[in-house]
Amino acid sequence: MADKKDYYETLGVSRDASPNDIKRAFRRLAREHHPDVNNGDKESEARFKEINEAYPVLSDPEKKEVYDRYGHSGFEQPQYGSGFGGFQDFGGIGDIFDMFFGGGQGVGAAGQRSAAERGNDLRYDLEMTLEEAAHGVQHTIKVTRMELCDVCEGSGAEPGTHPETCTMCHGTGQVRQQQQSFFGTQVRITTCPRCHGEGRTVSTPCKKCGGQGRVRRTIEKSVDIPAGVDTGMRVRLAGEGDAGLRGGPAGDLYIITHVRKHNYFERNGNDLWCELPIGFSLAALGGTIDVRTIDGTEELEVSPGTQSGEVYSFRGKGMPDAMGGRAGDLNVRIKVQTPTNLDDEQKELLKQFAEMRGEEINDARGKSFFERVKDAIHGL
Repeated sequence: MADKKDYYETLGVSRDASPNDIKRAFRRLAREHHPDVNNGDKESEARFKEINEAYPVLSDPEKKEVYDRYGHSGFEQPQYGSGFGGFQDFGGIGDIFDMFFGGGQGVGAAGQRSAAERGNDLRYDLEMTLEEAAHGVQHTIKVTRMELCDVCEGSGAEPGTHPETCTMCHGTGQVRQQQQSFFGTQVRITTCPRCHGEGRTVSTPCKKCGGQGRVRRTIEKSVDIPAGVDTGMRVRLAGEGDAGLRGGPAGDLYIITHVRKHNYFERNGNDLWCELPIGFSLAALGGTIDVRTIDGTEELEVSPGTQSGEVYSFRGKGMPDAMGGRAGDLNVRIKVQTPTNLDDEQKELLKQFAEMRGEEINDARGKSFFERVKDAIHGL
């Protein structure tokens, strides 16, 4: 990872930048380099990926602390056997090495179990209306999660007692076993069978949590959903997942948004579409009519001679962009309605209009209007 760009340099912030400074820098750069506003520019696409890699690390206090201390190497997976010339780089030899030494994964897993362990991430599916998605909304949700036991404060031991260091592994969570092979004496490291990798034992477990150090609770939480979200988008609440084990950090809570289908608007990305019925006279003569928008109403100037299927667009009157980019458009598709339930006078006026335009109108018997007039004159 030596060739990776420094995360602080990527976001253009100093190492002592506040969380708000980091968030503002991320939003500004994300808007600037978002693929939707750069027409497939490869350089902007690469920058956008760098920005989205740097922000989750610098915005998370625990990950930021690791990065500040170790840099990119703090997120590399340890590789057992690297002191022997990097066996795992050659493919195949690493498998033989694992057979005799117990494998790098076994050692890593044991080490991880004996250390602090991060809590699980949780998911909550939130349904909302299109109007809520357009304007942003605050929802109160109920989440069931693992929290630290308030009796033992996460230790797992009954108050007045304390966890004890495992006498078998001496707190490491691992035991070493020697065995002979044609390579010589080899050491195999496995999870301690007594403490199961915890590194400690509890002789008097807490009655409330049964020695687990955590209990399951359902909590209510207020969640701010930003404007412009669409179905399938995620809102991350850092540290609101399950509590960690042995002092480990809590996991995150991810809110997955689901926007309900609207009875008037149809959404396509950030654009909104709707169908507007108008009368025959307005379509022919032109005029103004109010159009419903997601925010209220707008006045539409209908051109004379407008036909069914024609589309009028209101720029920026669609959905806002969740990443802070340009809002979508509202597209209004015209549907000209044919008049119905005409009285005799209205019918006569329409017939006169048709006659003036030279249009032929047939009655139910298949005769034209002029043929029926002729019949009337001759008494037929």
